[in-house]
Amino acid sequence: MELKRMFSMRICAKQIFAAVAATVILGMMIGGVQGMPPHTSTLAGVVVGADGKPVANASVTYQTGGGDAPHVIRTDAKGHFSVGKLRADSYDLRATTKGMYSEWARNVSVRPGQTKTITLRLTIPAPAPVPATPKS
Repeated sequence: MELKRMFSMRICAKQIFAAVAATVILGMMIGGVQGMPPHTSTLAGVVVGADGKPVANASVTYQTGGGDAPHVIRTDAKGHFSVGKLRADSYDLRATTKGMYSEWARNVSVRPGQTKTITLRLTIPAPAPVPATPKS
C-alpha cells in the first residue's frame, strides 16, 4: 500500500511540474517575442554635420512618439550614440550641437530585441537667443 501511495504522489508531482512549466512558457510567449523581456530594443546611430562628417559630443534627444519622457544622451568621439533597454515602441529623435540641429526623426519603430540604426544630419541653424530686456 505504501508503494502505491508513493507512486501516486510521484505522478502528481510530475503533473504539477508540467503544468507550471507550461504556464511559464506560455507567459513568456505572450509577454514578448519568443520569450524576450519587454525592454530589449536599441536605438543606435550617428550624428553627422552638413558636410557628412561625424559630430562628437552632440546631444541626441529621444522620446516616445507621444512625447513622453524625453531623454538626452551624447555622441561619442566618432559621433555614435546608442540607447539600449528600450521597450518596443515608436520614438522621435533629434540632434543638436553648436548652433545647429537636425530635423526630428519621427515614429522610428523598434520591435522587441531589435536594434534600429539611424543617421541624424545637423543642417538647420538654431534660432538666435532672445536678448535679455534691460531693467530700468
